[in-house]
Amino acid sequence: DALLFFVCLAAVLCIRQFIGCAAVVKGRSMLSTLHPRDVMLAVRPPLLYRHIRRGDIVLCRYPGRYWRNLRFVPQTFVKRVVGLPGETIEIADGVVLIDGEPLSEPYLDPAHCRRSMPPRTLGADEYFVMGDNRDNSNDSRSVGALKRTAIRARVAKVLFRLPSRKRKKRR
Repeated sequence: DALLFFVCLAAVLCIRQFIGCAAVVKGRSMLSTLHPRDVMLAVRPPLLYRHIRRGDIVLCRYPGRYWRNLRFVPQTFVKRVVGLPGETIEIADGVVLIDGEPLSEPYLDPAHCRRSMPPRTLGADEYFVMGDNRDNSNDSRSVGALKRTAIRARVAKVLFRLPSRKRKKRR
């Protein structure tokens, strides 16, 4: 029985490390594309079968960000890839410009953020990620561009939404 348990545990860890995983959305940074408690299927980089493309929704890690300050548990974020290596990205009155050209973003709510950002040129191994809910997203505008190794997986599909938890009334 113990051997079977360890074989199953090793198989689960290998699948999670090399193939993919399910992840649950927490927070509102990707509204209206993803909602809190959405369960997503994400595939790991070796199985992407292609390069990361603009518009991909990815699971990523920010340098120095840990879950509840536990230094051995990195915090994972879900964001959309907006800028690719070597590109110059700028935001003018809420419009993302890539190498001076406006980016078509049909997934954004029309009332999205109107902030601006001066031009930044991405390095050869850097990606610029942003949440779809621009007014409520901690993303590359504040943490900077991410290295390729910080992108942990690409969201392949939203599987379902977990039911909301009902809070008990206190008396």
